[in-house]
Amino acid sequence: MSPVNPFDDAATARAVVDGSGTLREWNEGARLLLGHPAAEVVGRPAAELLADDDDSDGTPPGRDDERWSGTLALRHRDGHTVSVWVLAHRRAAADGAPATWLAATPLRSGPEPEDDPLVRAALTQSPCAMMIFDDQLLLRGVNDAMAGLLGLPADRVRGLRATDFSDRPQNAELERQMRRVLTSGRRHDMQARLKAEGESRAHAWNARIAPLTDAGGRVRGVCVSVHDLTEQHRARERLQLVNEASVRIGTTLDVTRTAQELADVCVPPLADFVSVDLLDPHEHGGEPATVLEPPVGLRRTAHRSIAPDQPPAVTGTGQLDVYPAGSPQAECLLSGQVIVASAAYGDLEHWLQWDPARLRRVKEYGIHSTMSVPLQARGTTLGVAVFTRFRRPDPFTHDDVLLAEEVSARAAVCIDNARRYSREREATLTLQRSLLPRWLPPTAAVQAASRYLPAARSGVGGDWFDVIPLSGMRVAMVVGDVVGHGIPASATMGRLRTAVRTLADIDLTPEELLTHLDDLVVRLSEESGDDRAGEVGATCLYVVYDPVSRRCSMARAGHPAPVLVPPDGPPEQVELPSGPPLGVGGLPFESAELELREGTVLALYTDGLVESRDRDTDAGQALLREALAAPADSLDTACDRVLHRLLPSGSAADDVALLLARTRGLPAGQVATWDIPADPALVAPVRKQVLERLSDWNLLEATFTAELVVSELVTNAIRYGSPPIRLRLIHDTATLICEVSDTSHTAPHLRRARTWDEGGRGLLLVAQLTQRWGSRHTAEGKTIWAELGLLDDEE
Repeated sequence: MSPVNPFDDAATARAVVDGSGTLREWNEGARLLLGHPAAEVVGRPAAELLADDDDSDGTPPGRDDERWSGTLALRHRDGHTVSVWVLAHRRAAADGAPATWLAATPLRSGPEPEDDPLVRAALTQSPCAMMIFDDQLLLRGVNDAMAGLLGLPADRVRGLRATDFSDRPQNAELERQMRRVLTSGRRHDMQARLKAEGESRAHAWNARIAPLTDAGGRVRGVCVSVHDLTEQHRARERLQLVNEASVRIGTTLDVTRTAQELADVCVPPLADFVSVDLLDPHEHGGEPATVLEPPVGLRRTAHRSIAPDQPPAVTGTGQLDVYPAGSPQAECLLSGQVIVASAAYGDLEHWLQWDPARLRRVKEYGIHSTMSVPLQARGTTLGVAVFTRFRRPDPFTHDDVLLAEEVSARAAVCIDNARRYSREREATLTLQRSLLPRWLPPTAAVQAASRYLPAARSGVGGDWFDVIPLSGMRVAMVVGDVVGHGIPASATMGRLRTAVRTLADIDLTPEELLTHLDDLVVRLSEESGDDRAGEVGATCLYVVYDPVSRRCSMARAGHPAPVLVPPDGPPEQVELPSGPPLGVGGLPFESAELELREGTVLALYTDGLVESRDRDTDAGQALLREALAAPADSLDTACDRVLHRLLPSGSAADDVALLLARTRGLPAGQVATWDIPADPALVAPVRKQVLERLSDWNLLEATFTAELVVSELVTNAIRYGSPPIRLRLIHDTATLICEVSDTSHTAPHLRRARTWDEGGRGLLLVAQLTQRWGSRHTAEGKTIWAELGLLDDEE
């Protein structure tokens, strides 16, 4: 068996020389060769061992050489000259010390094979590189193929060890595995990536180490046969890259992210630098062009490089480059073919003549090969991917072109899908925003602010909010959420929002409005043509606030309850009956009524604000109350703080609608109320009291119209209604509201009187003199109201 320390081996002469030429190590084999014991030569210049005879051949090693071989004339201790063939290689010091050189020469080469000449020729000339080591792990022979890989003469290397050829870790590993085979007697395979002598590109090798036994079955040595598996290895790498591209490219429906994933996958397996340039669809009528005339405009969306310094010819994301005719990118787009330009093929400078400055920068950064691949999907050219090599020495091959085409084709389909999704999402989002209120109407009842945030990935949904002015200075606030995403959900949302506004205009109570809305959703579900129950569904919260009484009534249909923030207290969840979601049908809704102090903030929201994958609804609502508890300069500031606190990433898995409303109260001095006896003779005194109150309010310019309206509404109530009858005037900055209430549930209707009719013109006159009028049912009966615009009267 071979000793662990090769310096204990006397069959090979070995010496170590440092960078200054001083001998540092000297083994027994070296003593046998030249007669000098180690104590005499270690620490002395190695040049003292050189003889004056001119028998040396070979060139001394250069500063950057890793290995040297040649014949040296050496001086023996007794004075005669010994001509020796020496193999030396540089050794790196493990502790960071300067490198040294290990010089070795075999003392005995072993006997020549005495087998059949034909067998000997077959072994020597076999295309499979082979070498034979004895049980001391000394090389006994190599064939021509192995000698070619080593770059050394076959008759000179016999007697050396594997670690004498090079200081590479693979050589030490090979020796360790050979020792393992000698011990176990079992064959072993070893893989390595090494450069063959004289080549610049590493090859993938498989070394099969097999034991050699004698007639008695004893292991006498090992045979190492080396096979070049570079092509198979590259094929596996290409297959692995294609598989990795199918997994890593297209993980999102974001165009820029997909282009970046293409660049990331191909660096460094295929290229040292990759840039992805996409045609801007907005600059080509909304769709990428299939045929382009130069100059061609491209917008760079992604790039990636492993170079320490990125080439200045390629700059950051979002730059608009114009590639003239003749450039690889333009030719690639115009022809739809892969364009490969390589210094090795002599055409790189030809392709870059159109830009001398870029050619100069290319030379500075050592770019030697570039490949432009069109990104095409469904018959449309989307852009071009440019692959560049400046660190890898080998140019692009035909297999590289096929690989780039395959990966780019997969990426192009993903980019096209992302663009189609982006267009559909943009259309849906445009529809969604067009159906939402562009601004919240100013009302005397509340000050409001809102936010809408579409879903980041699942598509735009059907969340909506609204603020609806009602009669009597009241205001309705609504927040809803339609089940599903996309254009159908947005369209359903638009229909429901219109229905809510229509139902609110007839002054239905919250529970009645939700009942009618539930019937509508049931009909929409039936009209969808799907047998599945609940195909169309929604949740909704409807709130009505009266600034005169400061009372608020609300009802919900499967929607999160609002949060109430008092002027001087902590936020709290409103206790409100849940109610079934819209579309279930047949189940009742319940409302709740509470009194709100002026300055109270109501927070209405959809579940996308409080629900997420990282927390449950209760935790989200706790965070919402925490965000609303902090003081804010305005409701807009409070909205932004709520979104930042609950959605720190700026995006949500579901749509988010948020509506904040701060209540206002109407001062008692702006409201006047009279109880009217059911006597037509008392209408005149009532008109006089109204005129006096208008005079107190400095509304003398409205007295004529107000007197006519009050006279008509009170007279109708006395004639057709039921006592008790009540008249109420509400004065706002721009509006005067007249309300007459009685206990009759029969509402009047407007009709046009015929020429011979004695009556029937009262309500028509009211409609002509006021901005709007109407009636609403109450728990006690009904109220007829009319609004007079004060600003119009003043003008």
